[in-house]
Amino acid sequence: MNDAHRHLGVLPAYPFYGGPPVHPDTTARATIDELIADLDAEGTERALVLPNYGVPDPDVAFGFNELVVEASQRDDRIRAGLWVSARAEDAERTARALRLAAEPGVRALKLSFLLGGGTEDPGLDAVFAAAREHDLTVHVHTSPGAASDIDRVGTLVDRYGDDVRVHLVHFGGGMSAHIKLIGGRFFDWITAGKQVYTDLSWAIGFAPRWLATEIDRRGIGHDRVLFASDEPWGDHAGEHARLRAVAAGSELAEHVFHANFAKLYR
Repeated sequence: MNDAHRHLGVLPAYPFYGGPPVHPDTTARATIDELIADLDAEGTERALVLPNYGVPDPDVAFGFNELVVEASQRDDRIRAGLWVSARAEDAERTARALRLAAEPGVRALKLSFLLGGGTEDPGLDAVFAAAREHDLTVHVHTSPGAASDIDRVGTLVDRYGDDVRVHLVHFGGGMSAHIKLIGGRFFDWITAGKQVYTDLSWAIGFAPRWLATEIDRRGIGHDRVLFASDEPWGDHAGEHARLRAVAAGSELAEHVFHANFAKLYR
C-alpha cells in the first residue's frame, strides 16, 4: 500500500473560528522517527509526505519544507512535497522553497488556497514552470466553496494540465464537486489529454462507489486515482477500509494502492 498524501510537522495551537486555541490534528508527528513508526505500523510501502499546514501563518508550513526533504533522504519509502504559494506576499518564501526542488526525494509541489490567495495569484506560472522543469506533480487542495472550490481549482487543470501533472486532492471535497467530477468533468479532462489525478480522502461515501462504477463503465480513469490518508487530518484506517471496499479484487485496486503512486511519485 502506498499513501499519496500525508503531513509531517506539529502546528501551534490556534483559536479557530473564534474559539480557544486548540490542536485538532491530534496525530500530528513532529519528528521523522515518529513518521517512520507510523509507516511501519500501517505497513505503508511508500508515502508522499507534505508539510503540515492549517494555521494562518505561512512561515509555519514553509518552515517544514526542510524537514520533509530530510525525511525523504533518510528513508527510501518517503517522497517529499514542498509547500509553495503563488501569492505575491509569499514570493520570497516560495523562491527559497523552489531551491529545494532538485533535491533527491522531492516529487511534488503543494498548493493550497486555504491560507489565502486563489487561482489568479501572480506566482502560479512560476510554480508550474518549476514543476515542469523538475518533472514534479502539483498537489492542489480542493474543498467546497471559496478559492478551493473545484470550479476554481479546476481551471488550473485547464491552464496547466497539458504538460504538468495536477493532483486534485480530496476529489473536490464535497457532494457538488463529486457529482461534477464523476458526472463528466474528470473524464472529460482525461479524454482531452490533461494530466489530472486525484485521491478520495475526505470523499463522501457514495463517491468512491460511483467513481469505481464509472471507471469500469467508461474504461478510463483507473490510472488516475490514488489512495491517500491525509494524516493527521484524515484517518488512515478509515480511508483505507473505504477505498478497499470498492476496489478489492479488481484491477483498480492495484492501480489505486500501488501503480499510480509509482507513476507520479516514483
